[in-house]
Amino acid sequence: MNKFILGRKIGMTQVFDEKGRVTPVTLIEAEPCAVTQIRTKEKDGYSAVQIGFERKNKLSKPQVGHLKSVGNFSVLREFSAPGDYKPGDAIDVSVFQEGDKVKVSGISKAKGFQGVVKKHGFAGGPASHGQKHSQREPGSIGSVWPQRVLKGQRMASRMGGVRRTVSGLKVAKVEKDENLIAVTGAIPGRRGTLVEIVACK
Repeated sequence: MNKFILGRKIGMTQVFDEKGRVTPVTLIEAEPCAVTQIRTKEKDGYSAVQIGFERKNKLSKPQVGHLKSVGNFSVLREFSAPGDYKPGDAIDVSVFQEGDKVKVSGISKAKGFQGVVKKHGFAGGPASHGQKHSQREPGSIGSVWPQRVLKGQRMASRMGGVRRTVSGLKVAKVEKDENLIAVTGAIPGRRGTLVEIVACK
C-alpha cells in the first residue's frame, strides 16, 4: 500500500543522532487526513484515492454534497494508491517510519518579477569603462537570423511560485501525538505552505 499524507511546512531545524552528528531537517505539521473518495478505472477511468485535509465550517452546496459522509474539508488531493482504502478511513503520520524515503511537493516561494542577474545568474556588464545604465542588463539576445526571439530565451520574468518536487528525502522523526513529521533537508515553499508527502518506491 502506498504511503502519503498532506501537511503544512513549519520551518527548518536540526536533530542529532546517537553519535552526535547533526542533520538539518524540515518540520511538517500533518494533521490526520480522511479518505473522501475512491476513484476506480471502471467508473472514472483511473485508480486513485482522494483525501481531505483541514476542517472547514462553510462549504459550497456541491462540496457539502460531495463530503456529506466524511466531514467538511478545505483541501482535497488525489494520490494514485492501490490499496484497501475506504471512504472515511483516517490517515495520520504513523503511516511513516523513521528511515522511509519520501518525496515532498509544494509551491515554491514567489519572488515576483526579477531580472536576469538574480533569476538566471547572468554576470551583467562591466563595472567600469563606459558603464552607465546597463550593469544588470541581459545584453544581446541573439544574432540577426531568424529575426525573432527564440523560445526558451532566458530573460527577465516572474520567479518562483511554481510547483516543485524534492525526491530522495528521508523521514528523520515521527511524532504521532504532535502530528509532526521531520524530513531531512529542505522542501519547497515558505512557512505554512501546503505540501504533499509521498513514499518513494
